[in-house]
Amino acid sequence: MAAYDCDVLVIGAGIVGLSTARALTRAAPGTRVVVLEKESGPARHQTGRNSGVIHSGIYYPPGSLKARFALQGSAEMIKFCAEHGIPHDVTGKLIVATDRGELPRLHGLVQRGRAHGLPVRELGPAQIAEYEPEVRGLAAIHVGTTGICDFAAVARQFARQAEDAGARVVYGAEVTAIGRRPGRVAVRTAAGPVYRARALVNCAGLHSDRIARLAGDAPGMRIVPFRGEYVTLAPDRAGLVRGLVYPVPDPAFPFLGVHLTRGVDGAVHIGPNAVPALAREGYDWRTVRPAELAGTLGYRGTWQLARRHWRHGAGELHRSLSHHAFTEAVRRLLPAVREEDLRPAPAGVRAQAVLPDGTLVDDFLFTASPGIVHVLNAPSPAATASLPIGREVARRVLGMLGVRRGRG
Repeated sequence: MAAYDCDVLVIGAGIVGLSTARALTRAAPGTRVVVLEKESGPARHQTGRNSGVIHSGIYYPPGSLKARFALQGSAEMIKFCAEHGIPHDVTGKLIVATDRGELPRLHGLVQRGRAHGLPVRELGPAQIAEYEPEVRGLAAIHVGTTGICDFAAVARQFARQAEDAGARVVYGAEVTAIGRRPGRVAVRTAAGPVYRARALVNCAGLHSDRIARLAGDAPGMRIVPFRGEYVTLAPDRAGLVRGLVYPVPDPAFPFLGVHLTRGVDGAVHIGPNAVPALAREGYDWRTVRPAELAGTLGYRGTWQLARRHWRHGAGELHRSLSHHAFTEAVRRLLPAVREEDLRPAPAGVRAQAVLPDGTLVDDFLFTASPGIVHVLNAPSPAATASLPIGREVARRVLGMLGVRRGRG
């Protein structure tokens, strides 16, 4: 049986796992890093199935990891894309209130944006039309630092840089068992090889809690998968949207709502809604994995979550099952859109950490046990913030190993 000894094993070749591998090789040159990825290539799940927005940080409470990493990471991501020729654009975005009940929340975002030092401009209906002639609202704010990019291309570049610095990325390496001894972690993969390392980093995204349990740790949460369903505007109707348009988010639910995004490919993506997925990689209603579904339904936090948010969830389900209802939700922002303008597009699945009391974990969540760092919750804006997140995880694992860090 083949074995490969290294200093740090990273599980997961999404954007966070690859950023961590890159950061390790930069902070401590000579550190032997191996990334294990069950798919045949990088960025096959959350990283490669999102709207591609570089978030400004305006939504996130001051002092939160999300705010800190997004504010720093957005500027770094734009610079990184420019340096490496990755498609991107700093478009700015509108956050639009469509009824009076949203106005206090919109004003709160103005105050938060200014507290973060972001360029925020308040708009009335006529000014909204200057940015987006087909969008309607009572008021809006324009955030100038929001952008778009190809996050899958960013992840591939992270992989190249890590490999150029000596890291190894192994694809088709699904982790099936984890053993631990003082100073050593051993990981068995489905194909047979065992990889032994001094430390392990769990960046498994949709499977992060499962990997934590394989390692013998109690994560204190469970990943409950939510599918985000997207549509695109028909090409001859893409001119209805110039840039990025978002609704005012509901602070009680950590999803941003159906929004309009003109991507780097020029196509206009609309969505996502948020509905329970029947598998961790359940990208449509037909994909059901009974064991995973049973785990979700058997978790007390799932039922607490459903009890707390059933009205919101019922609306999301209705829009998932009814093309007309989804169109009507879009028409709140974009009245000119018609049902026939909306074409199905690939869905994504959000790895949402849920506590046993049904609380949705809203911030990034890192935990550690001897020899292991777990990234248990890394939802949006994780892609935006992937550079500082990678450095933070690298700092933690190198600290465990007693390795002196150089550049970051």
